[in-house]
Amino acid sequence: MTTLDPLSDVLRSVRLRGSVFFHVSCRGQWAAQAAPSRELAPAVMPGAEHVIEYHLFVKGEGWVAVDGEPPLRVSEGGIVMLPHGDAHVVSSAPGMRPWPEDNWLFRMLDDPKPIPVTYHGNMVEPGSRLPIDDASTVIVCGFIACDLRPFNPLIDALPKLLHLPAEGVGAWVAPMLEHAVSESAARRAGSAALLERVSEMVFVDSARRYFDSLPPQSQGWLGALRDRQVGRAIALMHAEPAEAWTLEDLGHRAGLSRSALHERFVALTGLAPMQYLARWRMQCGARLLRESHANVAAVALEVGYDSEAAFARAFKRATGSPPAAWRRAQRQSAGSQ
Repeated sequence: MTTLDPLSDVLRSVRLRGSVFFHVSCRGQWAAQAAPSRELAPAVMPGAEHVIEYHLFVKGEGWVAVDGEPPLRVSEGGIVMLPHGDAHVVSSAPGMRPWPEDNWLFRMLDDPKPIPVTYHGNMVEPGSRLPIDDASTVIVCGFIACDLRPFNPLIDALPKLLHLPAEGVGAWVAPMLEHAVSESAARRAGSAALLERVSEMVFVDSARRYFDSLPPQSQGWLGALRDRQVGRAIALMHAEPAEAWTLEDLGHRAGLSRSALHERFVALTGLAPMQYLARWRMQCGARLLRESHANVAAVALEVGYDSEAAFARAFKRATGSPPAAWRRAQRQSAGSQ
């Protein structure tokens, strides 16, 4: 657990999983409605706590709209993600609303991926794919699952619409994702796993580029990572979660007084430093319970608790279940997927 890269720590610990892809061909005027991810999750990624949807515009352009936000124009080669899983409309022009659709998506989820879909006017044709030359717009749509509990500060730190224009997307992203889709369409061995891994890489790259683009003095968890002193304190807690940190120790190592660190930490993250440490310890403990065979007492020591009982109480408060029961449920869920 020794690292000075908290963003990578969180990305590793929240179990990113890519799954379910649609290859969408559009012609003329068109609009498609996507339900909130909490409604889609049981069908598209059973057992997932949270599902993020994204759209890569392979050809042409379109608009993506979430209630309460101005419509976003996405040009060819651009990617838009919906980190909070909001319901949204993807369309050929702003302000469009699709006709009510039946539950074709749920009927087709067991089909081989990627699932082809064609939109033309008010018509939707599941299972149909236009030749690339006949389509005005082609979109690859994917889903990424992650854990929210015990502690995932990244999701809240991302906007409702995370837009990466073509010039802001890594040069490898679009070609690799298109290649993965083609591989899957050809039904080659291992192609489904390839598509899933590429999807996870797309999310990691998008989160990293968003982080790099933040202006100075940004708020939230990502803004805290960019702050020299607060970012240093967070990195220290991530590097050594079992250390008996005090506010004085963190302030000294970060170059701030005890009170100044507390004030700045709370202003940026909404949490006091010791609250943050307690939550990160729970996340580390959850990862150890899921990925190792260590007993609960050993996990407790590994994340900074002197007694199994104290760790178990804190873990139950964070997750709703005692550590041993939580571990069993996680393994049963993994075995059923």
